[in-house]
Amino acid sequence: MPAKKNKKGPTKGSGGKNRRSLEGKKTTLPKEERHWYPGKKPRGAKGAPSGGAHVAQGGRPDAGDAPRQAPGGELLIGRNPVVEALRAGMPAVRLFVANSLDPDARVNEATRLAGDLGLEIHEVTRGELDRRCESNGLPGAAHQGIAMQVRPYRYAAPEDLSEAARAAGRAPLIVALDGVTDPHNLGAIARSAAAFGAHGLLVQERRAAGVTMAAWKTSAGTLAKLPVAQAVNLTRALEGYKREGLFVVGLDAGGDTRLDTITLAEDPLVVVVGSEGKGLSRLVREACDTVAGIPITGAESLNASVAAGVALYEVARRRTPAQ
Repeated sequence: MPAKKNKKGPTKGSGGKNRRSLEGKKTTLPKEERHWYPGKKPRGAKGAPSGGAHVAQGGRPDAGDAPRQAPGGELLIGRNPVVEALRAGMPAVRLFVANSLDPDARVNEATRLAGDLGLEIHEVTRGELDRRCESNGLPGAAHQGIAMQVRPYRYAAPEDLSEAARAAGRAPLIVALDGVTDPHNLGAIARSAAAFGAHGLLVQERRAAGVTMAAWKTSAGTLAKLPVAQAVNLTRALEGYKREGLFVVGLDAGGDTRLDTITLAEDPLVVVVGSEGKGLSRLVREACDTVAGIPITGAESLNASVAAGVALYEVARRRTPAQ
């Protein structure tokens, strides 16, 4: 009598191996909590998933699902930055979500918003996310199991900032950065600028920090709402603002006057923040109507983003009517 063959197969009534794999192992998000999953069509089926999102499952999508790299696009990582970017409607291409995540409200919101915006949603392994971070210049980054590929940032023109302020019926307040090269400083300055009512940032096109993902993450989403203009020549842009009737105040430890004594705070104003090491450049300093210093009692100088926050608070305080 021939020996019985030990034929492996799916357990009867279980739905098979593929069904069991959706139940989740360890910290894998259960299938019932993957609200983007039910709309997924089987491979080869016609039609798109509900919500307009294209969903790809698995660690490495096949050739048909391979993500198309947007020229100049970058990868935004981390749960809070991604959610803030989606809330603000930041132009993006696709969302990557690790398939081994603890249930998290931010991840759920991110996938829901991505679906509403028609973004592709790719469920990948953590290893795949690590590789994507590394290829985007973020080796060892703490992506928290979520990342979003965004489109290249579109800068405004310098005159757009003052025009938008005047259209809103408010005295313009613009923050210009002279040689600030640290994107984290740019992001932190953006947060202060938005918090204290500035209408935008002006940055240099060359040899200075731009709106990168490092700046975006530090800004906690502010850079999606606060316009950033780029100038080929910062001095020329400041002179253009002066012709429009704006006053230019530079920040420097060796300023001509103390910040708390300036008389221009309530006027249309440009606050210029110098670089981390050298401060204001000579030409920019000469273009300023006045250069103000922040009085401090210690021997240490202030970081560029801290100095900007102090100056913008003082301007906002002067502009706020007494109660």
